[in-house]
Amino acid sequence: MVKKYILGLLLFPVIAYTQPGTESAVTIINSTLTHQGFGETMAHAGTAEYKIYYDNVDGVLDKPIFILDGFDPGDSRGITALYNSFYNAPTTDNMVTEVRNEGYDLIIVNFPSYTSSTDGTTLIDGGADFIQRNAYSVIALLQLINGMTDATSENVVIGASMGGLIARYALSYMEQNTITHDTRLYISFDSPHQGANIPIGIQYLFNYMVNGVGLTAFQSGLNDLDSAAAKQMLVDHYLAHVGGDGISQAGSNLPMGAPNFRDAFQSELNAMGFPQTVRNVAMINGSGLGATSGSAGANVINHTFVTTLLPIIINLNFAPVAAQSNTAVSVGTILGTYTAIAESPIFTDGVDSSPGGTTNLNTLSGDGSNATLNEFVANLTETEYCFIPTVSSLAMASTNNWYTLPDNTTPFANTYIPDTNEGHVMVTNGNVAFALSEIREENLSSTDFLAEQMVKLSLNPISNSLVLLNSSYQTQAQISIVDITGKLVFQNKIELQERTNIPLSLSSGLYILDVRAENMSLLKTKLVVK
Repeated sequence: MVKKYILGLLLFPVIAYTQPGTESAVTIINSTLTHQGFGETMAHAGTAEYKIYYDNVDGVLDKPIFILDGFDPGDSRGITALYNSFYNAPTTDNMVTEVRNEGYDLIIVNFPSYTSSTDGTTLIDGGADFIQRNAYSVIALLQLINGMTDATSENVVIGASMGGLIARYALSYMEQNTITHDTRLYISFDSPHQGANIPIGIQYLFNYMVNGVGLTAFQSGLNDLDSAAAKQMLVDHYLAHVGGDGISQAGSNLPMGAPNFRDAFQSELNAMGFPQTVRNVAMINGSGLGATSGSAGANVINHTFVTTLLPIIINLNFAPVAAQSNTAVSVGTILGTYTAIAESPIFTDGVDSSPGGTTNLNTLSGDGSNATLNEFVANLTETEYCFIPTVSSLAMASTNNWYTLPDNTTPFANTYIPDTNEGHVMVTNGNVAFALSEIREENLSSTDFLAEQMVKLSLNPISNSLVLLNSSYQTQAQISIVDITGKLVFQNKIELQERTNIPLSLSSGLYILDVRAENMSLLKTKLVVK
């Protein structure tokens, strides 16, 4: 008995046990890889923080699901809020509880504000930092967690919004640099694979109100626009259009990304492609039927503000229809009138009103403590705009028309696309059902399954029967199950069908399942009996 137990320890790493349903402390991890972004004087290591929410079955870290946070300047969201955002309010069940009840361990990954571990002095806003640097910290975390689980464990990585780009970059980088990621499924959740959008009129307004008028109420919004991540993702950025004074328009009014950021990042991402050894799927919040987020050229606000400094008249519009120009924003004061023009290319209407996951302008009021922002929100005539176009969240690189309907050019093996536009990264009954189905591997096509030529568990944990899924050929296999002490508790030779049900009568606990045929291992994994 002792020899068998020692052999078990040699074959499998020592697994740390906790009480089911417990949570780890928030832990910091630094990357070993460094990234020097444009404008930086040196390369810095990335820093992330994570928390493990252990499963509700056995408390063993063995089925990790990573959830990566998105764009979050100033780290206003944090780990607990991100975990709670995956509760599905319309139903009695929710995603995070459901997967933990099925034996999965959730690892929530946040990108905090921190002091660089490289030089000990540089302050970095992780939630709005360079996407590459955040990806490097995720690589370090994947390597760490992989070292804590056994060889049969495979990761699921879910990236919300910008987190989807971080996950895609990390997994692709690992594959292309022969770093094992042990990941079977990547879920992109309304991520901007072809870029994100904030109406250019709003960008001009924030910049002018801060740098032209001196109203600090808009400073936080401008800081977000000036972050590295925003400049990497936004398809149209005010910095591409202003002159030497940083305010007045200069050059083309057609959509352009931030100089030295947007095109460089998108080119790098396109060259990397998607991870090749995992199943890539996407769930999005943009309409798949072409429903728009508004009307091209629509007026957003036309209001006179009476401030303690001077009256301000603001007129703001969405980008116009194809091949047209309009006034993106005009701001009138006693000092004169500031005007900025928006122009749409000949091949697409302005992106502000295209199908996509939306953002609500009412959130500009923040906590409601700023009277100017409250007045701004109260007088909006359009409250929503397209933040992540459907075309972008589906990574449809074959089109430059933001209104193109989804087609088979998307690189994803499976997608969830709602009929109507939803709030960006809104958790719904539909996308939760989609994510759970993918996590449980219910959506694997016969072609995918046959290509793998391997045996899979239909469900784990189990109760009183074991169901094995096999490719279409039949084979004689020996099924062995040992308990945690190394004691053999079940062994039988069985003809495996495509779906084989094996009745079992085992006590609740953790076991090792071994399926072999002709001295070849078909499956070796931990098995949980409820």
